[in-house]
Amino acid sequence: MKLIIVKDYGELGKKAAGLVADEVKSNPKVVLGLATGGTPVGMYRELIKLHQEEGIDFSQASSFNLDEYVGLGATHPQSYRAYMQENLFDHINLPAGNTHVPAGDAADLQQECVSYEEAIRQAGGVDIQVLGIGNNGHIGFNEPGSSADSTTRVVQLTESTIEANARYFASKVEVPTQAVSMGIKTILSAKKVVLLASGEAKAEAVRLMLEGEPTADVPASLLQHHPDVTVIVDEAAASQLTVAAASSEDKR
Repeated sequence: MKLIIVKDYGELGKKAAGLVADEVKSNPKVVLGLATGGTPVGMYRELIKLHQEEGIDFSQASSFNLDEYVGLGATHPQSYRAYMQENLFDHINLPAGNTHVPAGDAADLQQECVSYEEAIRQAGGVDIQVLGIGNNGHIGFNEPGSSADSTTRVVQLTESTIEANARYFASKVEVPTQAVSMGIKTILSAKKVVLLASGEAKAEAVRLMLEGEPTADVPASLLQHHPDVTVIVDEAAASQLTVAAASSEDKR
């Protein structure tokens, strides 16, 4: 796992966007794995800027999002489909038909999960998967205890995840308690992974991911089994790493 420590959130977004843009330029038909939440917003802003100012072309690319809340349709303002439209898709030339987000309001959620896995397979797999990390070490909505063999499925959200996401809703009681999420196995099947973390609240999860033993109790630590992972963190998120780790990283 390659570790890059940057100064602050602004630098984090620029560094991550640069890595994604490089993939798009080297492979115009790239399959992007995308994440939601607060952390990737800066990266998406930078990608929009690269598209508008430098002409980065997404017209042949496609994307698959990690997850979606169960019960929220694409037009719900707090759905992850709506988030992606607002923060990226409406501002770049990625064809609408090439963007994929699980249907959280599907009549048959189990079939939706199977179909999502098949769509990823038909696309040739994800070339570069962008991840955030939860305070409890989750990736996607793979909460602690998630199996390394898990694929896209309906998951129950933990109380800490519900509380963390309550800021996006009018009240905590409105936060869905389940989500459709890519599984650990699905994520690990991506050719490359880029994980982003910002802020002191993520510091313990970052330390356990990088310095702890790989364990389902910290789902992000299972990324240690992947051959090509780049972890980009700001100084606050890196604050609990050991001196040895901090001195050996690629700090820029």
